[in-house]
Amino acid sequence: MDPRRFAAIAFGGVLAGCSLAPAYRVPETAPAAPAYNEAPDWKAAAPADATARGPWWTVFHDEPLAALEAQVADANQDLKAALARLEQARALTRAARSAYFPTVSAGANVTRARTSLNSPRFAASKPGTVNDFVLNADVSYEVDLWGRLRNAVAAAKASEQASTGDLATLDLSLRSELAIDYFTLRSLDTQQALLERTVVDYADALKLTSNLYQGGAGVIADVRQAEAQLETARTQAEDTRLRRAQTEHAIATLVGRAATGFHIEPTALPLNVEPPAIDPGLPSTLLERRPDVAAAERRVAAANAQIGVARAAYFPVFTFSATAGFESVAGSNWIEAPSRMWAIGPSLLQTVFDGGLRRAQSDFARAAYDQQVAQYRGTVLSAYQEVEDALAALRRLANENTSEQAAVIATQGALQQAEYRYKGGAATYLEVVSTENAALAARLSATDIQLRRMTAAVLLVKALGGGWSAAGSDTVATASTARATSGAPESTAPLDLEFCDSCIEIARIWSLTGVYQE
Repeated sequence: MDPRRFAAIAFGGVLAGCSLAPAYRVPETAPAAPAYNEAPDWKAAAPADATARGPWWTVFHDEPLAALEAQVADANQDLKAALARLEQARALTRAARSAYFPTVSAGANVTRARTSLNSPRFAASKPGTVNDFVLNADVSYEVDLWGRLRNAVAAAKASEQASTGDLATLDLSLRSELAIDYFTLRSLDTQQALLERTVVDYADALKLTSNLYQGGAGVIADVRQAEAQLETARTQAEDTRLRRAQTEHAIATLVGRAATGFHIEPTALPLNVEPPAIDPGLPSTLLERRPDVAAAERRVAAANAQIGVARAAYFPVFTFSATAGFESVAGSNWIEAPSRMWAIGPSLLQTVFDGGLRRAQSDFARAAYDQQVAQYRGTVLSAYQEVEDALAALRRLANENTSEQAAVIATQGALQQAEYRYKGGAATYLEVVSTENAALAARLSATDIQLRRMTAAVLLVKALGGGWSAAGSDTVATASTARATSGAPESTAPLDLEFCDSCIEIARIWSLTGVYQE
């Protein structure tokens, strides 16, 4: 081979591999602790073959909840909007990739023109009226010498992957919100049943005090106290009904149903059921389990690639163009050999002065990268905080629950004694009212603590990623009923979506820790 030709090919190959984007590294964060502060005694169990698999909400063993969760994927409008945003991101990736290929266009043109007698071309051409028949095809291809196109595609692909993480994050948030609303509804059902029994008891107490007063064994103050107590209980019961209706309406929206006509039968939240034991894992694995962390990291990668796009603007654009076709002054010999014409050649375009535009664009790209790095690190810190908060809530609320159950027993005993003494004339009705209010408050507080424990369990699942895994676990996050397919993932893609008829399965997610490592 001719040495000059070989050198030209080699030089072209070097240029083709050139990229002006900085070498990408996942931003560093604070080292993970060996264990969570609120779960210092936890350690990995082996083997893990018996670990529960499947949607995370099944750990609560609540069939009505599972039925509601199944409807989120089918009908939630926020999830459908997120899926549409993901499809937009995929379309932008395909649009960016189209720059890898030449642009081919074809056209035909027929004109009839007369040269002006006053035209400066008059001296060089004979004036008159002529026809011009043109049929041609044009090819234009930009040679990606500086990696501008490759970096633009990398940025688009990373943004698409971030949208994948956003979809999984929204799916987890909506399902967590639904679970919390469901347990809130059940807690309100428990409170409603308690208050309705209390209203009946207070009505009986009012009847008793009225009879005593009418018989001369009581005072009017006791009657007024009983009336006030009864009406207060009725007010609480109505307020509970209102909150239940609003919670039911929120659930209807989450499952894509109109609040009108939507109803869930009342069922009390058992106070003696412990929240499920949830394995928090180790802090070192948390970042691989959080889709929001994955999305934030992909945005850093996109911003890094955009720096390369901005830097490429400082260098000339090399374009290879060609055109070929037929041109004639008469239609009779238009498509004939003598009418053939063609042109081929490269072009080089270099911006000489732009008033600081390229510098501003480069500075903007760098600042955008710094912003995404800060947001990524903030997301990581928030992830650790949310897990610690949920673990702390579960531990402290377990202690509260034990104390409150004891308080319920104590206040119930005190109430029985007060009622016995009042009927015997050894106590005033004010003492009965005081102990009744204390007993009711204790039972309502016990119900609230149980709700907070279930909520903390849901929030812990959410904080741990809800079964989502950057390493490709068997658990999945369902998101929509749409059917779609995606191409094979690129070697730099840590995220991928596999679609099925009833859901989007966020699965086979690649580890972020090795992305773009050299």
